[in-house]
Parts: sequence; C-alpha cells; structure tokens
Amino acid sequence: MMLENLFRQLMSGLSMGMVTFITAAGLSIILGALKILNLAHGSIFMIGAFLCYWCTSTFANTPGVFWLTLLIAPLAAALVGGLIEAFLLRRIYGWHMMYQWILTFGLMLLIGDLCRLIWGVEYNMVSYPWPFNGPIEIFGVYMPMYNVFVIVLGPVVFLGLWALLRYTRLGRVIRAATHNSEMVNALGVNVPLTYTGVFMLGSWLGGIGGTLIAPMTAVSLGMDTSVIIDCFIVVVIGGLGSTFGAFLGAVIFGLSYAFGTLIFPKVAIGIGFILMAAILVIRPWGLMGTPE
Repeated sequence: MMLENLFRQLMSGLSMGMVTFITAAGLSIILGALKILNLAHGSIFMIGAFLCYWCTSTFANTPGVFWLTLLIAPLAAALVGGLIEAFLLRRIYGWHMMYQWILTFGLMLLIGDLCRLIWGVEYNMVSYPWPFNGPIEIFGVYMPMYNVFVIVLGPVVFLGLWALLRYTRLGRVIRAATHNSEMVNALGVNVPLTYTGVFMLGSWLGGIGGTLIAPMTAVSLGMDTSVIIDCFIVVVIGGLGSTFGAFLGAVIFGLSYAFGTLIFPKVAIGIGFILMAAILVIRPWGLMGTPE
C-alpha cells in the first residue's frame, strides 16, 4: 500500500509539474527574450481555463469539443497577449522595470475583473475528454488517463520549443534579438514584430496550460494568482530564460509538492518557497541559468 501511495503521488506530481512547465515556459521565454517580468501571465492562463469551461459547457454535444478548444483557446490567449504587447508594453520598452511591473499588475487586476463580469464567481468543472475520460492501470495502481496524457505532453512541448528556438529561422532571430536588438534591426529584421511574436508565443503556452488544467481542477477566479507564483518558483529554480531550466524546475517543484503533501502535509504549501530560497542562496542564477 505504501508503494502504491508513493507511485500515485509520483504521477500526480509529474502531471502537476508538466502543466506548470508549459505555463512557466511561456513566462520564461518572454522574460528571456524581452526582459519583461509579465505579472499578467497568470491571467492569460486563466483566460485559457475559462474559455475551456465555456466552450465545453456551451457546446457539450459537439464531438471532440475539448480538442477543438485546445486549439482555439490558446490562439485566443495569444491574440490577447499580442494586443497587450503591441498597444501597451511596446510603449515602455527601455523604461525602468518598475513600470512594467505596475502595468502588468494592473492588467492582472483588469483581466480578473473582466472574467468575474463574464463568468461569475462560481467554481466551474470540466469533464475529462474522450478518449482520456477513464482510469488506466499502471503497476497495479489506477490513475486518471488524462493525467498520463498530460505527463506525456509535457516533454513533447519541451522538445518542440527546443527545436523551434535552435533549428528554425524564427528561433535564430529571437536569440539574436535577445542579445543585440539594434544589430538585428540594422540587418533588416522587424524587431518590434519579432517581440510581438515572442509575446504571443509565451501567451499561447499560457493558454495551453490553462486549457489543460481545466479538467484537473476547478476553474475559478484566483487561479491566476496561484499559478503565477508557481511559475515564478519554477523559473527561479530552473534559471531565468532557460526552457530546459523551466522543465527541470517544474519537475522538481511538482514532485516536491506531491511528496511533501504526503510526508509533511503541514508545511506542503511552503515547500516551493523553501526550494526557491535554497536555490537563491546556493546558485542565485538557477540550476540551468547563467550568471550575469
């Protein structure tokens, strides 16, 4: 029985970690390329979750509605992110980071109020989608098949991002603009458009994370605050701007929280902060980050 509980917590921690990674990867890409600490990233995540709830409840009789939502909701989140970057953040590039914090914090409050106005304050549930709406037996332990799907999807997203940033022209432009935007602009690359694309990519990942989490927990107001805290912890542990660091940090954070809940339930809520504090003391630039 003890081994079954440990394995169940392992799978639970990995599924939580993968959703957190997908969301935190968007935050990490924006932070690494644009040097913007986007406090409204959790709100983008929440938009994805609420859109998932709305679509699956409104069109419940449509076959495959969840999978259609998994395509549409992140695109909507990316569009919101693009509008935020183009009309608001672009105006304060080069200003002190405090202005970015104030602006994105205000956006977080504004988006939260809009979600309250549209969807109310109730806790909303989304059913597991077909064909992952049943349990699966792994080593004698029954787990939700959807959680296993999320665990598999996390590494797939990581490999896709890694290939995008390393082997595509867009990835080379993003990396070049990160290091020297003036030189890239002199070579004829539209740097503002590139920045908008990066912000939309990060928001798209946040929308995916929100859509994926909807069947695993209640969709409600306040989930933006909790997820942005988890994302900050993951990014600090893994290293600012590192996609692999975000993946590694999410796995460590998810497993630490899952096993901490089992072994030390009274301090489980603070395990992430303890990990983050330890990393900041031992290696302030994170596990996979580089010192500046």
